[in-house]
Formats: sequence, structure tokens, C-alpha cells
Amino acid sequence: MIHESLWKRLWEFDPNSLVVVDHASMIIQVVNPSFCQIFRTDEAQTLEKHASAFFDDLADFEKAWKENIVIRKERKFPRYGTYLRLIIFPMKDEGIVACILVDLTSEHLQREEMRRMKQELLQNVNKVIDRQMHIAQEIAGLLGETTAEAKVSLIKIRNVLNEEIK
Repeated sequence: MIHESLWKRLWEFDPNSLVVVDHASMIIQVVNPSFCQIFRTDEAQTLEKHASAFFDDLADFEKAWKENIVIRKERKFPRYGTYLRLIIFPMKDEGIVACILVDLTSEHLQREEMRRMKQELLQNVNKVIDRQMHIAQEIAGLLGETTAEAKVSLIKIRNVLNEEIK
């Protein structure tokens, strides 16, 4: 009795979602509260529904069953605003395919924000470099002009001094 209530509490508080489907019909047999929370539903509305009501593509469920393999994927669920890691595995002796869904939404959003910040920083660095190069070219142009003017003036002075010496 204690053992069963412990599993029930763990099931209720597990942050990972779980869905179990019949391998032949893809009808949902079991979900936990986390699944209902992520997919904005409740257990009564979810059980006995076709898995396509929540998953756009069931090919991985079918492949896991047919090939008797575990499939691990990360997938975005835009209609629910989530990014999830799916671990799909068959349970042949039960005739079901189970899927554990780990919510990676906050990590995904952090990576996206970091990517956006890096892109913005790179754009700012490029602007600074372009501006510095423009200013350096202006300075070089001005130095070139004044150097040329100084050279002309010095040549004139030299020529005048040479003529006076002769």
C-alpha cells in the first residue's frame, strides 16, 4: 500500500511528461499530470484520443515500435510554445509505445536569447570597426595632404636657398 502511494506521488510530481499509446491504433492510454500541463489539457480529455491530437508526426512512434529501438529527439511544439526532448521506446510485452517528454523550453529560450545578443554584439563591433576605418582613412587622407603641402613648401625653400648659394 505504501509502495503504491509513493509511486502515485512520484508520478504526480514528476516534471517530465509521459504519454503511452497503443502501438496499433496510436490511441493514448496513459498520461501524467505534467503531460496535461504542457499540452494544456486534462486526463479525461486526453485518454482515448488519437496521439495525432498532440503530435504532428507519429513516424517516430511507429519506427520505435517496428524497429524495437529507443528514439531520442528534440522537437519544437509551436502550438504549445514548448521545446521538448522526446525519448520514445516500445514496450513489446505490453503492446504499447511510451514517450517521456523533457521540457527544454527555458534552456532553448536562453540559447536563443544568447544567440540574439551575440548577433547584436557582432553587429555593434562591425559598426565600430567600420567607423574606425573610415576615421583612419580620413586622417590618412589629411596627413597625406599636409605632407604633400609640406613637401612642396620645403622644395620651394630648398630651391630658393640653392639659388642664393650659387
